Amino acid sequence: MAAAPTPTSPASAGAAAASGPGSGALLGLRRPSSRSRLAFATGRPGAGRAATALLRAQPAPAELVEQSVNAIRFLAVDAVEKAQSGHPGLPMGCAPLGHVLFDEFLRFNPKNPGWFDRDRFVLSAGHGCMLQYALLHLAGYDSVTMDDLKSFRQWGSRTPGHPENFETPGVEVTTGPLGQGFANAVGLALAEKHLAARFNKSDLKIVDHYTYVILGDGCQMEGVSNEAASLAGHWGLGKLIAFYDDNHISIDGNTDIAFTEDVLARYESLGWHTIWVKNGNTGYDDIRAAIKEAKAIKDKPTLIKVTTTIGFGSPNKANTYSVHGSALGSKEVEATRSNLGWLHEPFHVPDEVKRHWSHHTDEGASLEAEWSKKFSEYEKKYPMEAAELRSIISGELPSGWDNALPTYTSESASDATRNLSQQCLNALAKVIPGLLGGSADLATSNMTLLKMFGDFQRDTPEERNIRFGVREHAMGAISNGIFVHSPGLRPYCATFFVFTDYMRAAIRLSALCGSGVIFVMTHDSIGLGEDGPTHQPVEQLFSLRAMPNILMLRPADGNETSGAYKIAILNRHRPSILALSRQKLQQLRGTSVDAVAKGGYIISDNSSGNKPDLILIGTGSELEIAEKAAGELRKEGKAIRVVSLVCWELFEEQPEEYKQSILPSAVTSRISIEAGVTLGWEKYIGQKGRAIGVDRFGSSAPAGKVYKQLGLTVQNVIATTKAL
Repeated sequence: MAAAPTPTSPASAGAAAASGPGSGALLGLRRPSSRSRLAFATGRPGAGRAATALLRAQPAPAELVEQSVNAIRFLAVDAVEKAQSGHPGLPMGCAPLGHVLFDEFLRFNPKNPGWFDRDRFVLSAGHGCMLQYALLHLAGYDSVTMDDLKSFRQWGSRTPGHPENFETPGVEVTTGPLGQGFANAVGLALAEKHLAARFNKSDLKIVDHYTYVILGDGCQMEGVSNEAASLAGHWGLGKLIAFYDDNHISIDGNTDIAFTEDVLARYESLGWHTIWVKNGNTGYDDIRAAIKEAKAIKDKPTLIKVTTTIGFGSPNKANTYSVHGSALGSKEVEATRSNLGWLHEPFHVPDEVKRHWSHHTDEGASLEAEWSKKFSEYEKKYPMEAAELRSIISGELPSGWDNALPTYTSESASDATRNLSQQCLNALAKVIPGLLGGSADLATSNMTLLKMFGDFQRDTPEERNIRFGVREHAMGAISNGIFVHSPGLRPYCATFFVFTDYMRAAIRLSALCGSGVIFVMTHDSIGLGEDGPTHQPVEQLFSLRAMPNILMLRPADGNETSGAYKIAILNRHRPSILALSRQKLQQLRGTSVDAVAKGGYIISDNSSGNKPDLILIGTGSELEIAEKAAGELRKEGKAIRVVSLVCWELFEEQPEEYKQSILPSAVTSRISIEAGVTLGWEKYIGQKGRAIGVDRFGSSAPAGKVYKQLGLTVQNVIATTKAL
C-alpha cells in the first residue's frame, strides 16, 4: 500500500488553534450536557440546533470512525466491482472527509431531503459518486437502499454513474462535467446569502445554512471553477466551504504533467480563506479543525485543501491512475480487504455502524421541527415577509401574476425585443419575489437591469441585480445552482446569443436537470450588424433546438416577448432561451401573448377552408419580413397565410389536429425565413418548400445592408415564391 502521509496539523495556525483547548469560544461551541444529549438522541421535539451542535461537538469513538470510514470505502469498491464500471479511487481516498462532514457537521433531514434550511452538499467531482451514495445510504435516505447500491450504474437505477438530482433525492445538483458542480455550489451559497439578507431578523434567523462542496484536480483545471471562485470571493460568500481533494492523480497519470500551480495561493488572490489538511487519510482531527475554522470565517469563502491518497488501502493501485476510473479487479479487492482488515462479504455494513448512523433520522426530524417552530413564530411577527418567503420555498406563483406582463397593439411604437424584454423583467420583478439575475458584463446591452433594485454585492446581498462580469460559463452554472436552491427562485442570466457557446455546458445541464433557468440572449442574428461575424449567431438557433428538454423561443415583437416570458415562468422543469433582437421591430397585427404557448400560430390569413396558396413561416425579426411579403403577394390576388413559429418545441407538443390547422399537409407551397442556418426547416416546409436563411457566416456592415446582401428581404421572399 502506498505510504500515508505523516499526520500533520493544518498548515494554518488558525486551524491548529481551532482544534486546541479553548477553541469552543471561537467556534461558538460549548460542552454538551448529558441532558441535552439524551433529549436529542431520543428525538424529542425542541432539542434544536444548539443541542445538535453540542451533540456533534463530540465525534464517535476512533474505532467506530474507522469502521464507518471503511464501510464507506467498501460500499464504493463493491458497487464498482459489481458493475465493472465506475471510479473507486476518490471514494476510497475521501471516505474520512465524507464521514466527518456528514456525520459531524452537515445539517439535514434524511426523511425530508427537501427541508428548506438544510445544509447543501455538492460533489463537484461527480465521478466519485459512490462516496455520496454510500453516505446517503448510511445517513438513512430512503432514496439509496442497499439494493440501489447493488444496482450502481444500471438501467433505471437511482444510483447512476454521476450524481443526478432528478434521480436521487438527497443529491442537490447533477454533476459530472468537471467544475460545474463547484459553480453550482457558488449559486447555492449566493441564494442562501441573498435570502438571509432579505428575510432574517435580529430576533429570528430563518435562513441559516452552509453550502459544502468537494472538488478535485480536474475541477480545478477547468476554467469554469476559476470564474466561479473569483465571483465567490468577490461576493464574500462566507458560508461556502469547499474541499479540494488534492490526490495528484488524473486519468492520464500524475497531475504534475499538466498542473503545477499553487492552488491555495490562487484562491487567496481571489479573496478566499485557505486551509491545508496535509493528512486527509487518517487526520480526522485535522479535518474537524479545518471545518471549524472555516465556519468561524464569516466574510469570505473557504477552500480546504485535503491531501489524500487516491484508492487508499489498495496495496497495488493506490496513488495510481489505474484506480481512478476502473474497478479494482477481484484479486485487488481481496488484497485491499486484507490490507485494511475488512474481512466482510461485499456490501456489508457492521451493525454498530448502522446503529451509529441511525441517529441522523431523529436528529434531522428535530432540526426540521425546530425550524418549523421558528418559522411559525416568524409568520406571527412578520406576516408579510413570511408570505413572501413561503412563496419562494414553495414555488407557488401569486394569483394573476401574468397580468403584469405588458401588451401591445400594431399602433405601438417599434422597438427591439431586447428592450421589450426589459419591460417584461421589470414588470415581473414587482410580482414574483424570487426573480433575480443579471448579465455577463452586458446589462446595458442585454437590457436586463431591474430598475427598482440595486446590485447583489458583498455588502448588499438583499438586492436582485447580479453582476457576473465576463464569465458566461460560470454565470450559467451559478444560475443553475440558484434555481435548485428553492422552487420559487427564478434566476435569469444574459449575454449575446453567440456567446451561448461559452456557456453551452451549463445550458445542457440545465436542460438535463429540468432547471427552469431563463437564458436571455440578445443580439440574436446578423441584425446586430457592424460587429460582424464573430458576434453574429447563425448556427446557434438550430444547435439549441437540437438539445432535449429546452425551449428555444424567438419572439417577433412585444406581445410575443411577453408570451415568451409567460412560458418561461410557467415552465419550471425546463429552461427557456429567449433570442432577442438588437434592431427595432414593428409591433405586428395578429401576434398574441397567449398564442405563444402553442409554439406556432397564424398571424394573418386571407385564405378559406384551410387551403392557402402559400404559407410563409417566420420567427423573430423575420416574421415582419414575411408579413410584408404576404401583403405584396395578396395584392396579386394570392391567398397567403403567415405563421409565427416562435417555438418549435411547443409546437411539436400540440395535438396533430392543431398542427394540421396551422400547417396543413395538403398545402406544399411553403417558404420559411429566418436569419440562421436553414438546417431543420425541412421538417416544416417539406420537400417542395424553400428555406431562406443564412448558411454561411455573416459580415461586418450596417444591419440593413447585411440583410439585403444575404437575401433576407421582402423582394427575395416574393422572388422565391414565384420560383416555387
